Amino acid sequence: MLVDRARKFLLSLLPMLFLLAACGGGGGNPGSVPAPGPNATTGALQVTVTALPAGTNAAVRVTGPNNFTQDLTGSQTLANLAPGSYTVAASDVTAGSATYTPTPTTQTVIVNAGATASAMVAYGAGTLTLTLSQVGGSFDDPTFVAAPDGDERLFVVERRGVIRVLQNGNTRTAPWLDISARVFTGGEGGLLSMAFDPDFARNGYFYVYYVDPQRDIVVERFNRSPLPDVADATSGLVIVRVPHPQYDNHFGGLVAFGPDGLLYVGTGDGGGMGDPQGNAQNLASTLGKLLRVDVRGASVGQPYTIPPSNPYLNQPGRRPEIWAFGLRNPWRFAFDGEQLYIADVGQNEREEIDIASLLQGGLNYGWDIMEGTACYGTGICNQVSLTLPAFEYEHGPDDVNGCAITGGYVYRGGALPELAGHYFYSDYCRGFLKSFLANGTSVGEQRDWAIASPGKVVSFGRDGAGELYMVSAEGRIYKIVRGPSA
Repeated sequence: MLVDRARKFLLSLLPMLFLLAACGGGGGNPGSVPAPGPNATTGALQVTVTALPAGTNAAVRVTGPNNFTQDLTGSQTLANLAPGSYTVAASDVTAGSATYTPTPTTQTVIVNAGATASAMVAYGAGTLTLTLSQVGGSFDDPTFVAAPDGDERLFVVERRGVIRVLQNGNTRTAPWLDISARVFTGGEGGLLSMAFDPDFARNGYFYVYYVDPQRDIVVERFNRSPLPDVADATSGLVIVRVPHPQYDNHFGGLVAFGPDGLLYVGTGDGGGMGDPQGNAQNLASTLGKLLRVDVRGASVGQPYTIPPSNPYLNQPGRRPEIWAFGLRNPWRFAFDGEQLYIADVGQNEREEIDIASLLQGGLNYGWDIMEGTACYGTGICNQVSLTLPAFEYEHGPDDVNGCAITGGYVYRGGALPELAGHYFYSDYCRGFLKSFLANGTSVGEQRDWAIASPGKVVSFGRDGAGELYMVSAEGRIYKIVRGPSA
């Protein structure tokens, strides 16, 4: 009796044992995806990624029917997919100093019901290179390029007092703005830069920096017109006017909005060799300074107000507009978050880049006590309370290293993600493209990108997507783009 019961119990276990054997006994890879059966209504896609270093994530996106989107960082099998065409797109990734490029970058795979399709992405290592791609034709002595955030147009500033619109490689016939009748172009004068209001999409305001016939520095606000590619030239409101007597150089040249929504203006020391009028160290003068004002409520009666955190507010004998001083000719400066980069053009020997927190007002960058990290005109000087540059280079014999720094921007675009956070700069005499990565007030990862020189580089620019441009005195605008992998 007992034997019969035992035999029946064992026989009842046989189907379960066969099922366990067919399923591998439950000891298989828990991450594996079984192949769809012949009667399935969905399929699967196996994506295999190879040749990346351990710990380095791939950048692969799979898209398909029914708005399907899946980002992958490595090999993976996607199950329960609707039948149809799927696109597998892979992007470059960076590990250390190497850039890994996928092959292919894009492929199409058909997923059938009841089957598993496959796609292979193989990464190959290469050293990142950069090159220049000319955009548009030739311009008349360009000094700057800019664009509102998200705008596809590029606005090209010409020294003579004209701003032109460049879109899809074509320059509009009618200028965006023509104020040539009020611009002095002698010496280092001219229309030198522009800045779009942070709220440009709503209010249509933009600001220009130019030198007028009296050689004064002027920052003026204009408004767009009902026409999409033409501004209203009659809408001008003078925001800042800085007297600049006697000399026709060292006008500074940049107007820009900071991340705090305030307007910054970089003025030169008034010209002449060695700041003969002593403006840069004089807090009663607005020359040789970085000015900061609030223009959000600008009107004819009150074109700006003084931010409460400006360091010299309500201090007798000191101009409340001053944010920083001790500058010779801050032709270009830039912001990156709360970090401020000032490229200050030197006298005869040194070019410098000053880096500081935007929260630090009242810094003295040393001119004309010092040129870079060297005492100016003497072997010994009092450096107490001076903020020395984070980076500098000497001109060298016959200006072999350069003669006048052209400051650029910290890269935050999307086309070259491996360069995020790197600051780019050039030199008017040498036309190189160089970069470094700042860590606080020190720099590292210095690199010369060994580009073919575009000529005398007068400025950098940035478009609505955050990509960078170089402006050549020869009249050409170049976009900085990825070069062939080395």
